[in-house]
This record gives sequence, structure tokens and C-alpha cells, in this order.
Amino acid sequence: MSTTNRYQHIKSTKPVVGKTRKLKDLMMKSDNRICADCGAPDPKWASANIGVFLCLKCGDVHRALGPDISKVLSITLDDWDDSDIDSMVEVGGNSYANSIYEAFLPKDHPKPKADSTMEYRTKFIRAKYETQDFLKPSLRISSKSSFKSTSSTKSVYSSFSSTSRKDTEVYDHDTFSADDIMGEAEIDLQPMITAAMAFGDTSRLGDMQIGRWFMTKDNALLKDSTVNVVGGRVKQEVHLKLQNVESGELELEVEWVPIL
Repeated sequence: MSTTNRYQHIKSTKPVVGKTRKLKDLMMKSDNRICADCGAPDPKWASANIGVFLCLKCGDVHRALGPDISKVLSITLDDWDDSDIDSMVEVGGNSYANSIYEAFLPKDHPKPKADSTMEYRTKFIRAKYETQDFLKPSLRISSKSSFKSTSSTKSVYSSFSSTSRKDTEVYDHDTFSADDIMGEAEIDLQPMITAAMAFGDTSRLGDMQIGRWFMTKDNALLKDSTVNVVGGRVKQEVHLKLQNVESGELELEVEWVPIL
């Protein structure tokens, strides 16, 4: 048997270059350059099934939770298979996962910091992912599947994956002359998409908050943008500062309409 024939049935488990590129691109986003749980810079670990990037200390706590809750992989040392990379990309990174797992984090309940004790770090991480204290009980996510999508939700996600950020131009309305541009705004729809996919059929839920887009220095939000179930529909309220203009604000409501 020739060398070629001997190995023709062996399939590599390493991800193809395109998949690896997607993971690297995800890592380069500003919110993924810090640990999702404590904010420490330059995380070298990740939870593949939860979809967050982690520092060494928080990664150790995640590993102690067990792989059914958090599958911890080294970004540089471990071989990632395609399904692990797909899970990370589908979630979208730290901000989107946190918009679910920290949707009901009390303002007087501070997150750990990079120099927090291991005891406090462990307590917070267990509350966030194991007992899911910052989600309502009816919305708690199955630890085994986490954010992994079914085939139907994957098709919905792929429909939005290239358009999860919407650039919007705002004009005044003139009756007798051309409308003038009043500014621009970028709206991140991913927190709403992630929440809608994670909680499935919301028509049976009461009115409640299920997600959040956090105000940071990297976006134009004037306050956190909440994702809510209202009358069985998923809606997101957005309050932004307009860009490329001296001053101006934009308030709007966005609604999730699933593709049937």
C-alpha cells in the first residue's frame, strides 16, 4: 500500500484556515480584548460553549465548573475544532454573552476586577454561569447547549450575521427643499439577536427584560440599551448620540421579527 493510500482516510481535526481567521477576527474586537468576567487585559483562554474570552484566573474557575457548564480552551495552546469556533462566532463575544448572563446584574453587585481575590472571583462566576442568578429562573439556559444553535436558529443567525450592525442616517424633513442629513448612528443588533435565539419562543413569556447592550466608550450609547419581551414580542430600546454632527440624539425601538 502506498503512503498516499495509507493515509487517505485520516481526517484532520484541526480547523481550516478560514475558521481560524474568524476566531482571530473575533478576538480583535475591543470587548474581547479583556476578560469577560473581571476585565483583565489580553485574555489567553476562552469558554467555547459559553462564547467568552477569559484571563488565566477566571479560566481556572470556569474549568472547575466542569465541561458541561464551561468548556475551557487555550487560545494559543489547544487545537480548536470547527464546532468550538462556530460556537464562539455565533455568540459574538463577551459583550453579547454578558448581555444575557448579566441582564439582571444588580447595580450594587460589582463584578470582579483583575486583582480581586480568588474567593470573590469564584463566587461571582458560579453565580453567573452555574446558578445563573442574574437571569430570571424561567430564562435560565441549558448548561450543556449554552448558546449552541439548532439548525433552524443557525439559518436565522446566518441571515443576520453579516448585518448585525446597522448604519443609520438621520434627516430632517423639509416640505419645499431637499432633506438635510442631521447625523449618523450605528446600531448593534447582536444583543437582540443573541437574546431572541437563546430564549426561543417568547410568545409564552410575560413582559420582562432578557438582554442588554452595554454602554461603553466604544459605542455611542447614552445609556444601556435593554432587550425586552413586550406582549410576547422581543424589542430593544436604543438611545444614541448622533455621529458626524456637532450635537444630536436618536431614540428608537427595534423589534425582532423571526424568519419563518
